[in-house]
Amino acid sequence: MSVKIRLQRHGKKGKPFYWIVAADARAKRDGKYLEKIGTYNPNVNPAIIDLDVDGAVKWLQNGAQPTDTAKNILSYKGAMLKNHLAGGVRKGALTQEQADEKFAAWVEAKEAKIADKAAGLSKAESEAKAKALAAEKAVNEARIEAAKPVVEEVAETEEAVEAAPDTIDEAQQKATE
Repeated sequence: MSVKIRLQRHGKKGKPFYWIVAADARAKRDGKYLEKIGTYNPNVNPAIIDLDVDGAVKWLQNGAQPTDTAKNILSYKGAMLKNHLAGGVRKGALTQEQADEKFAAWVEAKEAKIADKAAGLSKAESEAKAKALAAEKAVNEARIEAAKPVVEEVAETEEAVEAAPDTIDEAQQKATE
């Protein structure tokens, strides 16, 4: 039996949510699986990936083959690196402590990179909101300026209407005389 590490789709139409599973290669995409390794939510930016790295490494060492997308996710979370380092430990190229130090350093760098991206996205969002607010204020000020002359013209028209009845009354009095 060949085992694949792949994504199993969940969620509603247009809002995918995936489970990362180890499954028999002959099983259906959303069918029977051997073990759930993690979850992947691509609906947010940055995407949320919750992965049991040790479980994924265990399956990789037992011969499970990841699909292309699953391989990218495993690489992003460091499972592929940890598997590579474990191979180096088995061969005697480095000790377990050295491998753990390298993996911890990689994880710290990756978390810093993700935090920077999240900060950049929130900064860009706040700048976009500030620009939209400034544009809205400018439109409102222009609308107010455009409305002012109309108010003055209406006042002048009201004065003319008030003056008009006097002239009409005078015209009626002259007509009766």
